[in-house]
Amino acid sequence: MPYSAEISRAHPTCFVFVVDQSGSMNDQIGGEGAQRKAQVVSDAINRLLYELTLKCAKEEGVRDYFHVAVIGYGTSVGSAFAGVLAGRDLVPLSVIATSPARLEERTKKTPDGAGGLIDQTVKFPVWLDPVANGGTPMSAALGKAAQLVSGWLDERPSCFPPVVLHLTDGESSDGDPSEAAQSIRSLLSADGNALLFNLHVSGAGGMPATFPDSDSGLPDQFSRLLFSMSSSLPEHMKAYAQQQGFTASEGTRGFVYNADVSSIVQFLDIGTRASDLR
Repeated sequence: MPYSAEISRAHPTCFVFVVDQSGSMNDQIGGEGAQRKAQVVSDAINRLLYELTLKCAKEEGVRDYFHVAVIGYGTSVGSAFAGVLAGRDLVPLSVIATSPARLEERTKKTPDGAGGLIDQTVKFPVWLDPVANGGTPMSAALGKAAQLVSGWLDERPSCFPPVVLHLTDGESSDGDPSEAAQSIRSLLSADGNALLFNLHVSGAGGMPATFPDSDSGLPDQFSRLLFSMSSSLPEHMKAYAQQQGFTASEGTRGFVYNADVSSIVQFLDIGTRASDLR
């Protein structure tokens, strides 16, 4: 049965986040108040990285079940880690845990014990900054992701298949990205093909679509192209999506259109949902 390989320190897998950092990511996103797309996406990935480090924390420290890369594309294509991890590609999770670029103070709502909410100041680790400059070299960025995944699989051919999560708001400025996407999806471990999931933070409007099984409701060629580039959800992710209230059929793909803040968080949560860790 595919997508059931053990994930352990001896048999880790990898996540590759591919993040659109083009100038249009300065535009605002709907949902919970007006925020820049770049800020919402970077916050969601930083929060996901922090939660991964907590999930993998044991008495002896954070276990390296996962190695993580963050590729940014805009003015250039390359590692988007900030701080001491700048320029690095796949980084073990234990190193990520100890190497945020900085800790920011954020305010969150917490229960006050009397049925209300109060503001609480918390420390928020930052590995990825909200960058928005330049064009949209999507093909080159997905090609870079394919190189990282290919190199990973050369060293670990039996691992749980790597997952590439691509977050973008627009169309490629360096040609059709389909070939680079196919290069990712064709990479194979003994446990199945590498997975490519796409999240479209569109400014074109239209009805949101989360994990659809067809492109019939999508409004334009760009959203339909990203849908066609997306892998089908494996059974365990499909089951988790259903637990979160989404409809998931045989053809459900790892694709979200017209995402707001909450759907970006859900996309990352479901897309990084691994089978049992050991």
